[in-house]
Amino acid sequence: MAEVILQGLTKSFGATRALRDVTMTIPDGAFVVLLGPTGAGKTTTLRLIAGLDRPDSGDIRIGGHSVLSDTPAQRDVAMVFQQYSLYPHLTVRENLAFPLRSPMIAMPEAQITQRVKEVAEVLRIPHKLDNKATALSGGEMQRVSIGRALVRNPRIYLMDEPLSSLDAKLRADLRIELKRIHNDLNATFLYVTHDQIEAMTMASHVGVLDHGKLVQFGIPREIYENPVSTYVASRLGQPHINLLPADAFPGAPPGAATIGLRPEHIDIGEGQPATIRRIEHLGDQTRLHLALGPHALVTLTEPHSALTPGQTLNIRPLNPLWFDAAGNRI
Repeated sequence: MAEVILQGLTKSFGATRALRDVTMTIPDGAFVVLLGPTGAGKTTTLRLIAGLDRPDSGDIRIGGHSVLSDTPAQRDVAMVFQQYSLYPHLTVRENLAFPLRSPMIAMPEAQITQRVKEVAEVLRIPHKLDNKATALSGGEMQRVSIGRALVRNPRIYLMDEPLSSLDAKLRADLRIELKRIHNDLNATFLYVTHDQIEAMTMASHVGVLDHGKLVQFGIPREIYENPVSTYVASRLGQPHINLLPADAFPGAPPGAATIGLRPEHIDIGEGQPATIRRIEHLGDQTRLHLALGPHALVTLTEPHSALTPGQTLNIRPLNPLWFDAAGNRI
């Protein structure tokens, strides 16, 4: 494993600026998640690190050395794609062994057998080794796809939304598996997604990209509690943060245009009247969809609440976040 440093990375495709002076350190052994919507520059960052594209300017250092002149094979990175990228006519065993038989690695067959067995155990699919790839479920195919990267023991694993094509239950299961694998291997992961739940549950560090610019980098809790802008605040949290005009509640500081309230940061019992429009009972919590005058917002209450739609509550903000007219944190 190795520390990866990006220094001033800039990349354009024609008139489109994909990355804008991105500087970031991926610590050795970290699980870094790049978060942002489509077009934010997440996949471009992975491709530059892997050597599939060259930056217009800037540097990429892996293990303390610049890799700009290295080929993708020389960089010793492994990439997992959104699609499964398996050879359908081969068995799971043959798919996992394939990278180890490449001329760059050329591992002896006895070691290949042992390595495939170890990775199958990590992925919990040893009973599937002799199955053809086409006989697997979607979740099993993605495990094998991840396994093709794991067998190589590279300096960094690059993962491009590997769970996005799976159903919700499989995504939840594989999130837990990926974090377990990361902990077991003490590996360095750079994982890109637009899914905020993946970022919050798996990452040791989160980088938020906005139109190719890295706007905030830190641990998930720091970004959740202290976002630098409304854009960053909206990237993390489920339900989403409530963003209302600053005058929706009294006490706005000078220059504030917007108040941001996480659902758990709304106190029920005193303050201004709000009407319950809808209630979601989710088992472990209840979400209240409220109308505060013309403004809609969501808050949380106890799981077995007896509240009903149409009731009026008094609410007030707790720990509000204030933003200026440009959306920047005050």
